[in-house]
Amino acid sequence: MATNEPSGPVSDASDSRRGSLALRWVGIDTYRENVAYIHRDCAIYRAEGFQALSKIAVTCGGVRLLATLNVVDDAAIVSPGQLGLSEQAFSELAAIEGADLHIAHAERPHSMDAVRRKIVGERLSEQDYKNIISDIAAHRFAKTEIAAFVVSTAQNELDREEVFYLTQAMVSSGQRINWRETLVADKHCIGGIPGNRTSMLLVPILAAHGMLVPKTSSRAITSPAGTADTMEVLCDVDLPLGRLQEIVREQRGCLAWGGQAGLSPADDILISVERPLGIDSRGQMVASILSKKVAAGSTHLLIDIPVGPTAKVRHMDAAQSLRKLLEYVGQRLNLQMEVIITDGRQPIGRGIGPALEARDVMMVLQNDPDAPQDLRQKALNLAGRILEFDPDVRGGAGFGIARDILDSGRALTKMNAIIDAQGRRPPVAFGRRTFDVVSHQTGVVVGIDNFQLARIARYAGAPMDKGAGVDLYRKLGDRVESGDMLYRVYAEYAADEQFARVLTADNHGYTIGDLADLPRAFVPS
Repeated sequence: MATNEPSGPVSDASDSRRGSLALRWVGIDTYRENVAYIHRDCAIYRAEGFQALSKIAVTCGGVRLLATLNVVDDAAIVSPGQLGLSEQAFSELAAIEGADLHIAHAERPHSMDAVRRKIVGERLSEQDYKNIISDIAAHRFAKTEIAAFVVSTAQNELDREEVFYLTQAMVSSGQRINWRETLVADKHCIGGIPGNRTSMLLVPILAAHGMLVPKTSSRAITSPAGTADTMEVLCDVDLPLGRLQEIVREQRGCLAWGGQAGLSPADDILISVERPLGIDSRGQMVASILSKKVAAGSTHLLIDIPVGPTAKVRHMDAAQSLRKLLEYVGQRLNLQMEVIITDGRQPIGRGIGPALEARDVMMVLQNDPDAPQDLRQKALNLAGRILEFDPDVRGGAGFGIARDILDSGRALTKMNAIIDAQGRRPPVAFGRRTFDVVSHQTGVVVGIDNFQLARIARYAGAPMDKGAGVDLYRKLGDRVESGDMLYRVYAEYAADEQFARVLTADNHGYTIGDLADLPRAFVPS
């Protein structure tokens, strides 16, 4: 995060003969991390004792940022008189290439002491979390130090007060929107269910009703697509805060990525570490969800917790415990919340992966007779619950209102208006390389492994390759003959196709048995 704070102990760097370097843009995407590049033969590098992977303070024109230092030997990247900055860092510094800048050693973040205490199992204070999140948002932590924090909070589970402290600190790390309305609605799903793109149906339904729905979403952490990844197939989701606000005021809703808007920016940095580690702990998850909603100005929130044998939440007692934690933290944050538990035995819809899921959403909005009915029905149920936040909607009437908005085409019209406002994109083709997975038994589909199907879609290239993923042809309760197709896998590259083939050969994720073996559905509550 660029700041206007003094640059600290950089008196030597103020001497242009020793401390001035020319800024150079280095076209490397370091995803949420500021990285600087210096030549090994640079006089400043040798004189000041900088080391590779250490943190440095970079100052240019009164703006200061912190970056991780990489040392290079190739003058084609940076010459001895230059300092290169990655795309992320160059954007934050907001200076022109060739500008004079100065570098200095960055002070080690004092909040690492609190991280070390968490590693050994201590309970941290409200101030500890404020300090840690402030340092993460300001890029004072290296990726390894962030990983240490993420792992420590996953291994040593946070109590409910710690989760509240962490959430508050994450809200404070960025901007917070005040829409100046008494009812600002949003919805979030805990996840673990591939294809569950109900938010992309809820927003146009609710916005067509007149409800304000500024939906900001994170990108996928461990899944093959998040709402932002799927919406990006249709339009731009990287909206600066000002543009996001304009669209919401014009259309009464949006579907955007929260990172570009500066809402809870520490969360996006944490996600960039959680994603490769495959960690999504309960405390971090609650803090991530609620900090984004509060920062986006939500006043009313519906949380969906799918429960099933291969969902993220697999048992009712775990779902009830999570519901209580969400309600506790939400209440402390002055959010009016409803937390519901839904059936998570199998994927929702047919597509798993951004382009395939976007297809399902548009088919539902277009009232296509071939649209996945489970996705339509779940979206209407959730939309009805949110509509009943409106004091003018009688209890129990929300579902009918939502269905009328969808059936009449008003939801499709609103979705197209939102897509155009955010910046419509050309159609995305499905992956060019495909293979089909078939049943080797005759019987009934009695199990679909959400986790395994998500893994297969990710191995095929989703969500980075928008057209990659899995297209389901059979759902729970369907009868199949030996040789019938279960699903088709799409990949863009041969290597990804091979990875997915190997994974499906080991476990294709379907269980074929007798109708009596079909697992019981959890009754939504």
